Amino acid sequence: MSFKDIFRTSFLEGFSGIEMGFKEILFVFIITSCLAFYIFLVYRVVTRRTFYSKNFNISLAILCLITAAIILTIQFSIVISLGMVGALSIVRFRTAIKDPMDLIFLFWSIGTGIICGAGLAEIAVLLALFATFGILILNRLPIVEPPMLLVVNGERPDIENALEAVVKKYGKFYKVKSRNISKGKISLILELRIKNGGELVQEISRLEAVNSVSLLEHDGEVTY
Repeated sequence: MSFKDIFRTSFLEGFSGIEMGFKEILFVFIITSCLAFYIFLVYRVVTRRTFYSKNFNISLAILCLITAAIILTIQFSIVISLGMVGALSIVRFRTAIKDPMDLIFLFWSIGTGIICGAGLAEIAVLLALFATFGILILNRLPIVEPPMLLVVNGERPDIENALEAVVKKYGKFYKVKSRNISKGKISLILELRIKNGGELVQEISRLEAVNSVSLLEHDGEVTY
């Protein structure tokens, strides 16, 4: 036996996989399934006000199980792990992540699968508790009130002064975002922060030469 054979044998023996029975593997999958379902529920609760993708949520739960299965397989043999790394390296994911929160849940799902596959279910449970606590608490922290857009269409360009006088009664901070005049008619878009939006719209609608008025609000990004 040459030195190369001895080195190869000792290397493979040093990285020989762990021995796990059917009960241990089944227990890992049960724990992973429970945590995957928990991630499924948390994602559904957190995204109740925004765009919710059921397919993405299902993918999170299944991805958790698949990752745990891969980690379990890698632990059995170094040869299998090297082959699996080579096989997974040719897979390319082209799905764009639209919301940063989706990226958080994606890493949470993958991390839970890795931790459970490594046999550290206690860490996965603690991760689930602290991640849920952090998401819910930070999501309820007060932020700057999002601005609203006031859209006014009028018959004469000189209604802008009267419009600004009314807006100042309901809020100090406003900004003209767009001013369009065409054939003697004017269209204005103002960004403002107010609380009594209904009263503002009613008072503006009573102004002379105002054809229509709309007040729009959104739940998107907020500029300070």
